[in-house]
Amino acid sequence: MKPHKTWKVLPHGEIEKLAENLYTVVGKLRMPFGETPRRMTMVRLTGGRLAIYSAIALDARRMAQLEALGRPAFLIVPSSLHRLDAHPWRDRYPDLTVYAPEGACVKISEVVAVDDTQFDLGDPSVRVEHVPGTKRRELSMLVDTPTGKTLVVNDLIFNLPEMKGIAGLGLRVLGFGPGHPTMPRAVVRKLVDDSEQVNAQLRAWASMDLERVLVSHGAPIEHPRETLLQLAAT
Repeated sequence: MKPHKTWKVLPHGEIEKLAENLYTVVGKLRMPFGETPRRMTMVRLTGGRLAIYSAIALDARRMAQLEALGRPAFLIVPSSLHRLDAHPWRDRYPDLTVYAPEGACVKISEVVAVDDTQFDLGDPSVRVEHVPGTKRRELSMLVDTPTGKTLVVNDLIFNLPEMKGIAGLGLRVLGFGPGHPTMPRAVVRKLVDDSEQVNAQLRAWASMDLERVLVSHGAPIEHPRETLLQLAAT
């Protein structure tokens, strides 16, 4: 889908509070195999600031709710495929610091000016990093909350809902599941250049006693350790 130049609101749900400093909202994109969920994650930082991971343009009521949580300070564009609403977000909040992965910086810069590929949000509870084995083209985010740790990943892991008919068959053929967490073959071929490094990172995440994993496309993974180890093994 062509990146938006203006604030264009596509279908989306309500802002959901996961923890005192962690919020998320899920939108929908029309794709060849039907509607695909897409997720934006918001983290409340020290000093009344917000970090926005994989931005979605929301309607006026939800944007008012978002702004009540804090001042948007950082826009994290986690990969070149998640540029859709980056430009209108920067236009709306010109003081945003835009972060992007080093390996996708050129592509993302075609849509929005990137400020840095090194990440310092000024809050020890949030860590943004390049995912090893992806040629520095994919970003993850680890958030400490009062109830535990949440890992936020982008396109490396999908957890699409079960789909029937032609749409479900097409997604299964392409390795997208659906109905369970997966690393789609089509995505892996494009994104991963060192599977051993990726598998090592999956195992490292599994050892962190995570509370949940938030994926950009699909439902949260509520049993992270078992899922991440299974993905590393396959």
